[in-house]
Amino acid sequence: MCTVCGCSEGETTIEHSHAHEHGHEHHHGDHEHTHDYGQGAAHAHAPGLSQARMVQIEQDILGKNNQYAAANRGYFSEQGLLTLNLVSSPGSGKTSLLTETIGLLKDQLEMAVIEGDQQTTHDADRIRATGVKALQINTGKGCHLDAHQIGHAVENLKPEAKSILFIENVGNLVCPASFDLGEAHKVAILSVTEGEDKPLKYPDMFHAADLMILNKIDLLPYLDFDLEQCIQYAKQVNPRIKIIQLSAKTGEGMESWIQWIKASQAVQLIDYVK
Repeated sequence: MCTVCGCSEGETTIEHSHAHEHGHEHHHGDHEHTHDYGQGAAHAHAPGLSQARMVQIEQDILGKNNQYAAANRGYFSEQGLLTLNLVSSPGSGKTSLLTETIGLLKDQLEMAVIEGDQQTTHDADRIRATGVKALQINTGKGCHLDAHQIGHAVENLKPEAKSILFIENVGNLVCPASFDLGEAHKVAILSVTEGEDKPLKYPDMFHAADLMILNKIDLLPYLDFDLEQCIQYAKQVNPRIKIIQLSAKTGEGMESWIQWIKASQAVQLIDYVK
């Protein structure tokens, strides 16, 4: 159970599970195409457990996750992989942004995608249609991806060295903030249709992010959205956060995003060369 929000890990499955190749310990079942992480109903609390015990459980869960995240990060560094964890609310346009990004970069850079959703493979199918390899993680009742799942996914996906690995997290601005996946950067995507106060409502996520993308800016003329107020709120929560305004639909601002990716990859490759 995730004690951050009370959700169950549900019946998590990853496409094409095999033995892990970079230092994690996993238990494998007999099925080639899925890996079960556990079952259970979602709960908002744990009857019979004290608050102190709940806090201890949460610390244990996050501590174990951080061990897996450190192993992932070491592997990504060894392989020169720039790993970006894309986080947002449902409907922010993450997948559309990702497909447009792939279209602009696929002739220049190697890429791979890990898709996280509670159910369905629709988003992974959309990514595969671009010609880039993608792997789907279905979390069941779980509301976020964790580092253990990412380690499994990477062993199956086998991204190329010196490439870019995009992780599209489950649509949720709460729990993904607490779970380090070993990524180089968290990228928070906020649609202008959602309201300018999201950074204040979900401060942990925007504090954890290195970049905030304000998506769907082509809709600004039709919305009551205070752009400057949103930016101010984000800076209030996280003074170091970078902000890019763009529209995945029209292409406006996409070049700034592409340049940010390339600059981040250049930094990653400096470490790789060392």
